Amino acid sequence: TEDIPLLPGSPRRLSPRAVARGDRGLKHGQQYLKVPGPQAPGPAGRSDGESGLASGGGSSCSGSVINNYLDTIEPVSSEARRSRMHFHDNQRKVDYVLAYHYRKRGVHPGQGSPGQSLAIVSNGETGKEPHPGGHGDIELGPLDALEEEKKEQREEFEHNLMEAGLELEKDLESKSQGSVFVRIHAPWQVLAREAEFLKIKVPTKKEMYEIKSEGSIAKKFNELLQKLSSPLKPRVPEHSNNKMKNLSYPFSREKMYLYNVQDKDTFFDNATRSRIVHEILKRTACSRANNTMGINSLIANNIYEAAYPLHDGEYDSPGDDTNDRKLLYQEWARYGVFYKFQPIDLIRKYFGEKIGLYFAWLGLYTSFLIPSSVIGVIVFLYGCATIEEDIPSKEMCDQQNAFTMCPLCDKSCDYWNLSSACGTAKASHLFDNPATVFFSIFMALWATMFLENWKRLQMRLGYFWDLTGIEEEEERAQEHSRPEYETKVREKMLKASGKSVVQKLGTNATENEDEDDEDKLTWKDRFPGYLMNFASILFMIALTFSIVFGVIVYRITIAAALSLNKSTRSNVRVTVTATAVIINLVVILILDEIYGAVAVWLTKIEVPKTEQTFEERLILKAFLLKFVNAYSPIFYVAFFKGRFVGRPGSYVYVFDGYRMEECAPGGCLMELCIQLSIIMLGKQLIQNNIFEIGVPKLKKLFRKLKDETEPGETDSAHSKHPEQWDLDYSLEPYTGLTPEYMEMIIQFGFVTLFVASFPLAPVFALLNNVIEVRLDAKKFVTELRRPDAVRTKDIGIWFDILSGIGKFSVISNAFVIAVTSDFIPRLVYQYAYSHNGTLHGFVNHTLSFFNVSQLKEGTQPENSQFDQEVQFCRFKDYREPPWAPNPYEFSKQYWAILSARLAFVIIFQNLVMFLSVLVDWMIPDIPTDISDQIKKEKGLLVDFFLKEEHEKLKLTDEPAQRSLGGGRRSRSRAPSWAPSGQSQPGSIASSGSQHTNV
Repeated sequence: TEDIPLLPGSPRRLSPRAVARGDRGLKHGQQYLKVPGPQAPGPAGRSDGESGLASGGGSSCSGSVINNYLDTIEPVSSEARRSRMHFHDNQRKVDYVLAYHYRKRGVHPGQGSPGQSLAIVSNGETGKEPHPGGHGDIELGPLDALEEEKKEQREEFEHNLMEAGLELEKDLESKSQGSVFVRIHAPWQVLAREAEFLKIKVPTKKEMYEIKSEGSIAKKFNELLQKLSSPLKPRVPEHSNNKMKNLSYPFSREKMYLYNVQDKDTFFDNATRSRIVHEILKRTACSRANNTMGINSLIANNIYEAAYPLHDGEYDSPGDDTNDRKLLYQEWARYGVFYKFQPIDLIRKYFGEKIGLYFAWLGLYTSFLIPSSVIGVIVFLYGCATIEEDIPSKEMCDQQNAFTMCPLCDKSCDYWNLSSACGTAKASHLFDNPATVFFSIFMALWATMFLENWKRLQMRLGYFWDLTGIEEEEERAQEHSRPEYETKVREKMLKASGKSVVQKLGTNATENEDEDDEDKLTWKDRFPGYLMNFASILFMIALTFSIVFGVIVYRITIAAALSLNKSTRSNVRVTVTATAVIINLVVILILDEIYGAVAVWLTKIEVPKTEQTFEERLILKAFLLKFVNAYSPIFYVAFFKGRFVGRPGSYVYVFDGYRMEECAPGGCLMELCIQLSIIMLGKQLIQNNIFEIGVPKLKKLFRKLKDETEPGETDSAHSKHPEQWDLDYSLEPYTGLTPEYMEMIIQFGFVTLFVASFPLAPVFALLNNVIEVRLDAKKFVTELRRPDAVRTKDIGIWFDILSGIGKFSVISNAFVIAVTSDFIPRLVYQYAYSHNGTLHGFVNHTLSFFNVSQLKEGTQPENSQFDQEVQFCRFKDYREPPWAPNPYEFSKQYWAILSARLAFVIIFQNLVMFLSVLVDWMIPDIPTDISDQIKKEKGLLVDFFLKEEHEKLKLTDEPAQRSLGGGRRSRSRAPSWAPSGQSQPGSIASSGSQHTNV
């Protein structure tokens, strides 16, 4: 090789081994790049001993070639490539990609024509000589200070990555500006080292064993169920073996004989390989970037633009070639397969455990909505079937009763007959009937059973996915600080010492005890953020309540205005209710987006240390704000509307001349049902169709237009056959599961909190979720970059929120039945005041008398056209008549019904809570067959260990016995070849090759 000095401002430190072997004394700008001279071509670095850095990262064989320039005269065509998932040598797999954008002020004439793509390959590539005429040096135009600084930071980070054993390949910056992709490959030594460090469980040599279900009846029932559901199963290999399991054990380089390592390139799947690389990226430091730790910090500081693992090829590629992504698209991410089960194991294999658990939870929730939907439809049909038999509705519709009602507004409103509200009364019976009470109890128990079954499914998946004992892995995730936290700590240290950041980080942090608090944020540092959070959340909640009050004022004023016109007077209530609900829906959708952004901002100013803490605090804030936003108008209609109206002659006024609104003659339950249905359906339809489908497509279109309009050179051959990393780079970045979970949690609240007023809520939720599963699947497979595979054993804080909503739904439904519906007044009347034990006379019982002569001056109806002269009008309340000793005071019936309502709430709540606890106790969290199999697996593992150790000893004893017969001379030579048969603890290559052959 020949040493070529690198020009200041132009080098890429892609020869860390050269630096490690003796160039550490050179300053920046004076290193030497090792360029290979002419030599015989050899294998492209595929042997374990030659493929780069050893696991320790300290030495390599002197003959290995560190860097290579691929000849641009003979480019590797994309058609000749084996796969777009590999380096240009067609051998090494791309496990991860880093992308960044560069810009040059000018291009030196000697650099070459624009559009030439030179690739730099590091760690173990043999290749050709660089272009003649340039003597191997690359001349780049000068960069501005910021670009130069970023470039140096990238060089150091990439140098550190290679010191950790990774192999890199990237294109030269041969254009005036553009994007560069750094492809990363993890060789076997790195994979083995990191897998052992991360304690990744891998299958052993032992064949798969069957998970046997106890009991012959249960077994036959399961077999019958499997046969009946076979058309619904996706045609993927991972789904067929749901009763079979591999015997897994944490990877260990010293126990290579336990594993069936037939091909080192495919022993770890793509998701595991990218997870290993991501772990290295997260812990690799960069001293030039203020000692920043990890790729996330570099992306936050715009050193790199993106970091992502590659998808397994294209999902819509023609031909018979299949990959996991294509399989997921065909059997899961299309609307045409909505009736099939989800291939949860394949989802977990491709996207990781965290996303796999989300889709498993969504699938279980959707399947649990089926029985609740059936019961809800039966309750609704029961209301339809008994509508003609409902005595209170008949009495309200009977014109012979002639209940003359008091005016609904001052001056412009006239007296009216109760029979004119016949339609409202009949419609209310559809949702306000005795069956809704039992449905509310059923739904409370349904929520408990759903959560219990999810815990069981979670344990089952945890067992099959080998998630037992990953607490250590979760603790390791807590070690990685967020970039914003590191920045705040550096600012604190800089402020405290007055030194520069580099000087401060270079000093010894253990000089005195006071410095212990300097490298972390205390509650005093966070106090302004906490104060801002508290004030902002209070302001947002107050804003939501003020908007609800504004809609109330709108309803009151519009109702008064429409009542002045004779043509619109008959449809006042319908018009006001419909328009107000639509306004509420629009406000909720707008505030949802605003509150989501505000929750992120508030969490950022808190400066949580780790990503997990950040995510949990963000979820709590976003849920609180969105919960108040979505449910405050519904809570108003359910529990407050019509409670503060007053009575004729003493009404409560909002503003001068505007009376507080009251419920319809049939009660507020019908209006609550309308409000709930429009908000729930509108939220689901608009968010699904516009926000989840339309917005990503618009973003993709804008990004495409931006790329086309950006000045720069284009490569026609490259655009005709784009690489996989180019295709993935054009996709939307993955931002987490919080929006998906939040949408479903709010829907879960609609289904459970007010189900007494809207039994059809589970039906609409089921229809939405059938689409939602495929919509989310299509988004993950086709529109998003591949997320990093994250291992987790549960759904985290979301389970606590679900449990809290389930408990709160018991209280809310109890109050809806007791306060909003007429269930308790009817029950009290039937058993305490009715003469014959029926509901005959109930409507008359609920109406009080008022003497119209006692109306306030100026509030009487003007130009009354009522048929007969009115002396007394009726209003819905339990008050003493005008001729009583205490006129218009609350009557005994009012206090009796109020006490009955409170008693019902207490009894209902305690009964349902008791039944929920009983269901929780009866259903064990861990399935019996899984707990038995966990014990059985331990025994199988011990037997397998003993068997493999015995075979290993037999193999080592046979040569030893043969050597005994060869005499003393043979025995003296035995040590010289013994190590080749026995694996040394620190040697990866020897142990790997020897035991794999066995």
